[in-house]
Amino acid sequence: MSELTPINFTRGVPAVESFPVRDITKAAVAAMLDYGDSLMQYGSALGFLPFREWLANWYGVQPNEVLTTNGSLQLVEFLSYHMIQPGDAVYTESPTYDRTLTLLRRHGATIVGIPLEADGPDMAALEAALKKRVPKFFYISPDFQNPSGSTHSLEKRKRVVELAEQHNFWLVEDAPYRWLRYRGAEQPTLFELARHRVLHMSSFTKIIAPGVRLGYMLGAAEVLAKIAKIAEDTYISPVFVAHGIAYEWCRRGHLPDQIELLKKLYAPRLDACLAALDKYMPDAKPTRPDGGFFISVQLPEGAPTTAVRAAAAKRALNLADGLAFFPNGGGERFLRLPFCALTPAQIDEGIGRLAESVNEVRSK
Repeated sequence: MSELTPINFTRGVPAVESFPVRDITKAAVAAMLDYGDSLMQYGSALGFLPFREWLANWYGVQPNEVLTTNGSLQLVEFLSYHMIQPGDAVYTESPTYDRTLTLLRRHGATIVGIPLEADGPDMAALEAALKKRVPKFFYISPDFQNPSGSTHSLEKRKRVVELAEQHNFWLVEDAPYRWLRYRGAEQPTLFELARHRVLHMSSFTKIIAPGVRLGYMLGAAEVLAKIAKIAEDTYISPVFVAHGIAYEWCRRGHLPDQIELLKKLYAPRLDACLAALDKYMPDAKPTRPDGGFFISVQLPEGAPTTAVRAAAAKRALNLADGLAFFPNGGGERFLRLPFCALTPAQIDEGIGRLAESVNEVRSK
């Protein structure tokens, strides 16, 4: 038997063929020629002003309502320094992004997980939790959530905003996958519904490339100024060279075409993942997103993810730990499947190996 080629259903990484290397190279040369002195020098902790102005125009806000950093995860870190004292309550969805959980725990937050349904948070659970303790903020991902792939309904978006108003807590909206909608109609962001109540986060990691290290937050200027002071005390200013290159690339009008390219590249991979699950694992329960990077699966009875991961490793199939996405336990049969970095053929082969692994575990 020949050795199997490894297939990685682990991290949500972009496809290398999506990177706009040629256009980024041209933008880099132009940016250094036009703004080189500014990009090479220390600057404002809020970020490279021309890029903040460009983002402000794109979103219809003011430049002082835009903060850029070295990736959006760093925004969670700075926000936690600003808002959280040890023991303070923070709500997240359950499941949620595991690295956010790591940072919140590092700051001593008491994390309350709100169960996630196919169309957003379990509202009865959210309202019950609010009767016990109001959080400093609710970290929430309404569009193609990592790790579940779920998207929130308009009804639930509006209700979450109403509850935040009623109980006076912040909504931290993480939306790095929002632009990657492959079908269906988009819903308004929480930020669009309540700008005074929401801090909206996103990044260019999934749109340009992870190496750009460019995250940003939209929100109230007075809050961003305080977060920027924490950023200044951490690194003085973000990586202006990378941000200047991204600005020049955006200024040249490449962003809309890049988004369309990604949709055409990734939509067939989403379809291939769902088709393979239907073919090989008809008794599993996958989410069926309309975009993003992830499908999640509730594995069948008798197939805990930990055991399935071990069986899959023997087949050169690498899977992520589903338990890590749950703040208060659970997720014993939860599995996240990132599909964007794999070809349809690799996806089909990988899901076939996954089905074999599940059958092995269930037969014991």
